[in-house]
Amino acid sequence: MRQNDLLTRTFTFGVSCLKFLRSLPNDPESKLIRFQLGKAATSIGANYEESQAGSSKADFINKVKIALREARESNFWLRVFRTTRRI
Repeated sequence: MRQNDLLTRTFTFGVSCLKFLRSLPNDPESKLIRFQLGKAATSIGANYEESQAGSSKADFINKVKIALREARESNFWLRVFRTTRRI
């Protein structure tokens, strides 16, 4: 069986984000980013993993769409972080 590269990459992204979040200071903005990005980034891999055992094609597609939405949310929080650190 061929390894699913996206399973590996979504898992690695979630873990990398969690490790990155450890380095943030303890100010209110960072706490918010830590919470929101931590949830969204790990949800990508969790939903994609769950899609692999979808009960139907529609269930598979729904889980992949959820993973995509979480990826977009992660991107949002990373942009917030980048922007607030430039000010």
